[in-house]
Amino acid sequence: MATQGYTKKTVNVGNRSFVVQMISFENGNFLSVTEGTQKIGSMVVSLGSGPTTTTATVIPAKTDSIFLKLIAEKISSFVKGIGIVSVYVNRELGNEVAKILMGEIMEMVRTE
Repeated sequence: MATQGYTKKTVNVGNRSFVVQMISFENGNFLSVTEGTQKIGSMVVSLGSGPTTTTATVIPAKTDSIFLKLIAEKISSFVKGIGIVSVYVNRELGNEVAKILMGEIMEMVRTE
């Protein structure tokens, strides 16, 4: 990773608005995705230091657990370090919303 710092972005998809916040460290990233009120939500930690990632659930998700795990694994693989992801949403994301969010998040990770 080239830089360390804080990035915040609002992603509007249809009639939904998500705040994506990322804190970058030398050895990984902490990412928070919230819809509506900013809260800590479901949380997954992933370590991508080898050929495969190791992932653990810290706070289980009621919905969108695959999205949460996939984001953490993609981030940890990309930065070859730790990816900690928290997601708090009002209702299930759905495929199209998840796809757009994933693209926006990975763009943030690449440019940070």
